[in-house]
Amino acid sequence: MAAGAALITGASSGIGAELAKLCFSAGYRVLLVARNRQALEELARPWGDRAQVLVSDLSETDAPQAIFDRLRDTPVEILINNAGFGVRGAFAETDWETEWKLGQVNMVALAHLTKLFLPQMLARRSGRILNVASTAAYVPGPFMAMYYASKAFVRSFSEALANETQGTGVTVTLLCPGPTRTGFVAAAGIEDSVLFRGPVMEASEVARIGFTAMMSGKTEVIAGRRNRWMMWSSRLAPRTMLAGITRRLNSPSG
Repeated sequence: MAAGAALITGASSGIGAELAKLCFSAGYRVLLVARNRQALEELARPWGDRAQVLVSDLSETDAPQAIFDRLRDTPVEILINNAGFGVRGAFAETDWETEWKLGQVNMVALAHLTKLFLPQMLARRSGRILNVASTAAYVPGPFMAMYYASKAFVRSFSEALANETQGTGVTVTLLCPGPTRTGFVAAAGIEDSVLFRGPVMEASEVARIGFTAMMSGKTEVIAGRRNRWMMWSSRLAPRTMLAGITRRLNSPSG
């Protein structure tokens, strides 16, 4: 039985729920964070006292501190920052309050939770952090500008922390999925985008890739061979060209 607990944000569905299942199967007590109480309780029910539901809206600025305060006496061995959402549309026309919440959830809450739990891990010389970004982290994203920029932040932040924590007993892993079959697609309003006309991975497969990378202490993993090839190829293309390609991918497929 593994020691400690695994805290997973965005655990009510999709990649987050699948990561929670993997953590539970590996012997960890799972701490499930999301806004949807019913979905969290349904996920946690078979796991009994090895699961704890923490209903929280990470767009609220005091949410990370409230989570930390509730778990102050719990040894969190794994922190999985998975919560996030996207907004589609021309930036000049999207709702600012929604974009602000996107930044709060995708970037600020992720960094704040890490800020709170990392010192404990360092003090124990033991811990794993998995930050879920996206292949969007590698390219500019017209018509989803804030979302793509937020994932670029997660990538840069995670790579920096992975370097800072070398030799400490704590590892930081970045997971970058491509198109994945989750509730994110409908919530972001991108069901009709060209991006989702091609191959789409299952959330369980993405979670398995991320979990394996985290447990082996890898710094970064792009889920799926096709996605890895595309992101490696993107390094050779001018950023203006990448922006044009992404603009077409985020457009309706018609």
